[in-house]
Amino acid sequence: MNEISVPTIVRSNTIDILRALTMILMIFVNDLWSLSGIPEWLGHVERGVDGIGLADTVFPAFLFIVGLSLPFSIDSRRNKGATDLQLVQHILARTLALIVMGVFLVNGESINEAATGFSRRVWNPLCCLCFILIWNNYLKTINPTVVKCLKALGIIILICLAYIYRGGSDDLILRFAQHWWGILGLIGWSYLAAGLITLLARNNFYVIAGTWTFFAILSMLHHAKMMPSFFNIIPDPIRGGTLTGLALGGVVTSTIFRYFKDRKDDKSIFIVLLLCTASLVILTYITRPYWGIAKLGATPAWLFICSAFTILAFISLYWLVDLKGKSKWFTFIKPAGTDTLLCYLMPYFLYALIQLLGIVLPDILLTGGIGLVKSLLFAFLCVWMTGVLNHWGVRLKL
Repeated sequence: MNEISVPTIVRSNTIDILRALTMILMIFVNDLWSLSGIPEWLGHVERGVDGIGLADTVFPAFLFIVGLSLPFSIDSRRNKGATDLQLVQHILARTLALIVMGVFLVNGESINEAATGFSRRVWNPLCCLCFILIWNNYLKTINPTVVKCLKALGIIILICLAYIYRGGSDDLILRFAQHWWGILGLIGWSYLAAGLITLLARNNFYVIAGTWTFFAILSMLHHAKMMPSFFNIIPDPIRGGTLTGLALGGVVTSTIFRYFKDRKDDKSIFIVLLLCTASLVILTYITRPYWGIAKLGATPAWLFICSAFTILAFISLYWLVDLKGKSKWFTFIKPAGTDTLLCYLMPYFLYALIQLLGIVLPDILLTGGIGLVKSLLFAFLCVWMTGVLNHWGVRLKL
């Protein structure tokens, strides 16, 4: 299991479907703010509280899936002739794009509408439009000069937005800055570390598993306040260990999966990954008394239990999709798995459109079970819009 014979490995549909379901769940839980009278366990657990809600499992699942995809994507590019230098450049470019998007959307959270001159509902969709202009995978039929002009336009608008931005309160006006990395930025930093490690490991299971162990220990040292001071030069999403550990957990899982899949040994896939899940649950039990389970604290127990949840979801879907051939059940949500970033941006456009049109839903649609159905339908609307835009030639590719 030291290395994998990559040419015979075919990417599993399970990963795209798992990513799609996770994105739908992310949009769903992000819309819960609009509801009242819903179970507390659906939302986030407050900072400092030892516990986990459904919403606390979505982001780590997405990071884990980033790792699941990495060995497939890197080997696919290698098989197409990409050199290691080109792969490093690709990883750096994707990281930069995710960090830029994350920071711009984060600034929208604290925008001072009066000082800036327009509202958050203008800032967010305008930023998202620029992201599309810059990182759209344009059709080959479009004139290359037009493509360059559209990309340049997106960059210029973002620069102007950063310049005119004002945030904070009237007593303390803040300029555009990295207040925190945002969800996309955190994904970007975690992807950078996990991507470079996966690239350098060259499918060596022991190297990958060893680096996961290193970041898991790093997470514990961070929370025990035993980190050497010189580690502070490393960006906190990597230095904390937990987020990179989630992504590398996906790489470990993917490496195990590919090894046994290449040998057509599905039984071992389930046995080994279930043993990994059991081990993660044990680690959760051991570490929880020290730091609790907390998303906002990014604790080690949160790393372990969310990794276990995602492995269980992965092997369950693998059984249903690949072994039982039920991939057609998930055809409608395919855009959320193949163009996940565009799907993630859809709520920013929809919220702005709802406000622009002055749409106000009756309380009955924002309460209890009916409200939950509304939020789920909203998530499916975002998926449908993503599919429509894909059909029109809008497809984000970093």
